[in-house]
Amino acid sequence: MSKLSVAASTKWSSQKTGFIDALHYMKGRMDGNIKSLKTPWHKFNDATTDGIEWNTLTVIGGRPGSGKTLIVDQIVRESFVLNAGENFRVLQFQFEMLARTSAIREYSSVLRQTYKHLCSADGDLTADELQKCYDYAKKKVKYPIDIVERPCTVEEFKLIIHEYMKHHKVTRDGEDIYTKTLITVDHSLLFKKDVNERDKLEQLNKLGEALTYLKRLYPISFIVLSQLNRNIDKPERNEDGKYGNYILESDLFGADALLQHADTLVGINRPAKQKIRYYGPEKYVIDDDKVLVMHFLKCRNGDNRLSFFRAEFEKMTIKEMLTPLTK
Repeated sequence: MSKLSVAASTKWSSQKTGFIDALHYMKGRMDGNIKSLKTPWHKFNDATTDGIEWNTLTVIGGRPGSGKTLIVDQIVRESFVLNAGENFRVLQFQFEMLARTSAIREYSSVLRQTYKHLCSADGDLTADELQKCYDYAKKKVKYPIDIVERPCTVEEFKLIIHEYMKHHKVTRDGEDIYTKTLITVDHSLLFKKDVNERDKLEQLNKLGEALTYLKRLYPISFIVLSQLNRNIDKPERNEDGKYGNYILESDLFGADALLQHADTLVGINRPAKQKIRYYGPEKYVIDDDKVLVMHFLKCRNGDNRLSFFRAEFEKMTIKEMLTPLTK
């Protein structure tokens, strides 16, 4: 067979394959053999397909300090307990925060003490509290979580994931079986610039293509954090009771670059931080700056909606709350 014939033969397959694969997937989910990765929040799971499906990309966008990192930290922190019996790993690309800082934030959530307290900045950390951290660490380090701290280019990112997936694969009856892996990226704009990239938008386009390629190749779920455009900070968008209060798809920085690749897009907002008392045209009453709104802007396999949460930043924990009253 010529090279041209070989190339042509790999470009298409019968629709029968897709229908059969879909039936196997549906049967597996019906029987409970195939499951999504459950998050700590019913509202999040309900908006998606009972959690985060494998082979998908979730993008979370928000202003600095809106709670993006806290959301990912809590998903990872509680993932092995909430998904007991499931065989998966976690690989975190932490370009912005030291692994040490992330660990102290996790101790903070467990002990219900502030980061400052654990660093003895507003009082002495007690020996009993430190022992509880030791005890927690002994249990937690048994979970298969790995971290990449050094910033890399998109091409290096792809190579790292290829190596990681191959390193943790098993071979049965001559077939390679890859371990399901949740991969988090703490900021889409913190990748190193490649010499062939003109600007950040070109880099984001390359990142989006890489994420789609990898999620189709391996049993991977990506969670990628992103920032918003400056447009969100226009004064008219922060006036009480306006539709402009809401996070929109177009607010995502380089929206076209990541949006088309995302299966789920969540916009995060803290209305009180922008001095908004009555949020959106419904005029939801915002009592304090702990109210956090998740706008599910794109749920390819779920339902678009907005949901309310309370962010206890000093304890590094997010909890569900009832929808606020309207004015």
